[in-house]
Amino acid sequence: MEHIFILILFGPPGAGKGTQAVKIAERFGWKHVSTGDILRAEVAHGTNLGSKVKAVIEAGHLVSDELLIEIMESVFRLNDKVKGFVLDGFPRTLKQARELDKMLIKLGQKVKLVLALDVNEDELVKRLIKRAREQDRKDDTEEVIKNRLVQYHNHTSPLIDYYKEQNLFKEIFGEGTIEEIFEKLCSVIKK
Repeated sequence: MEHIFILILFGPPGAGKGTQAVKIAERFGWKHVSTGDILRAEVAHGTNLGSKVKAVIEAGHLVSDELLIEIMESVFRLNDKVKGFVLDGFPRTLKQARELDKMLIKLGQKVKLVLALDVNEDELVKRLIKRAREQDRKDDTEEVIKNRLVQYHNHTSPLIDYYKEQNLFKEIFGEGTIEEIFEKLCSVIKK
């Protein structure tokens, strides 16, 4: 496997990270990797990993870090001709970040860049309430949304420090039009 560009995209709920990850993957010809999408696809295709995932989810548990890393390794190995990956929603914990690094070293790869979308909390709450209304999610109250943002910050701040220590972390102001934000992200990636 030749050296590939591995980008991790961080952003709190409502920051537009999923939208931007897809656009980045399209622009650079990379593979967009959303752990949620992968888990659903593995289950839908009835693969061995899918069976493991289904059993864990049906038991009401979260998918373990070990299983997530196994799935990620499988994605990298199956896409060995891809020039780059955009990781969206992974890693979520410091343990996952360390395990990801170990797995990548085994494959002769490493994370090249970590970008985070920085969006004002009031703007995030506004976006998430709007999205909740559009998708008829009655359980997404302002209080629930604010709690999700607190959880996000608690989980990602150790990750941010981890990637800052490696000089891989860059923050992008994530407000403006989708295109404006996209162009900011692309200019950082091209550097």
